[in-house]
Amino acid sequence: MGGAKMSVVTEIIRLENDQTLSFGNYVVKQKQKAEDFEAFGDLYKVKTHSQVTRLEKNGCLLLETVPGAAIFHFKAAEDVVSFTAAGFEGTNITTELESETEYKIFVDGANIGEMRSNVGGKITFSLELNEVPQQVRIEKHA
Repeated sequence: MGGAKMSVVTEIIRLENDQTLSFGNYVVKQKQKAEDFEAFGDLYKVKTHSQVTRLEKNGCLLLETVPGAAIFHFKAAEDVVSFTAAGFEGTNITTELESETEYKIFVDGANIGEMRSNVGGKITFSLELNEVPQQVRIEKHA
C-alpha cells in the first residue's frame, strides 16, 4: 500500500480521551507486556506480539486475538462490547462475556450473526483484518 503506516499501539496500552482503551502491536516479533495498568479503578494487563494480543482486567480475560492485532477504543459495558481492530490476516477474536447468553455481532455496522457464549462466557469469531481498522460491536441479545 505504497508506504501506508500500519496501525499499532506503540505504548502497548493507553487510555484514550474518550475513556476507552487502545492496546496491541501485531508487527513486533518479541513478546511485549504491560502489567498493572490502572484505569477506571481496575488493573489491566496486556500481552502482545505478532502471534497473540491479550487483554485482562483484574486477572480475567476481556479479549484475545490470534494472531496478534491492534485494538482501538475498547469499551466493555454490561450489554455491549465495542472496539476497532487492525491486523494483517484472518484473526480469531475471543471475548469473555456473560455465561450462556445470546449475542449479536456487528462488523462495520453489518450484523454478521448471533452467537451463544459457552458456560465460561466465551465467544469466538473470525475477521479478515488489515491495517484499516474495522469497527466491532457485540450486543447482548434481549
